[in-house]
Amino acid sequence: MSDDVRIVRVVPSGPVMVQGPVRIEMPDGSVVDSDRFMVAICACRRSKSYPLCDTSHRRRQRSDDPSAQRPA
Repeated sequence: MSDDVRIVRVVPSGPVMVQGPVRIEMPDGSVVDSDRFMVAICACRRSKSYPLCDTSHRRRQRSDDPSAQRPA
C-alpha cells in the first residue's frame, strides 16, 4: 500500500476511524484539525465535540438484558 493512502475504518455502532493527521472541513466552512495518529470522527452526531467522537454513542446504548440495568 502507498504511503499517501489513508486508512478509514467504519466501527459498527461507533465512530469512523481515520488515519491521521486530518483536516475536517465542515458544511459551514469551519475547519477542525487533528494531529493525532488515529482520529475518531463522530457518526451518531451526539458528540459534544462534534465532528470528533467523545464516545457519546456508548452512553446512549440500551441493553435489552434486565441484568445489565442498574438497580433503582
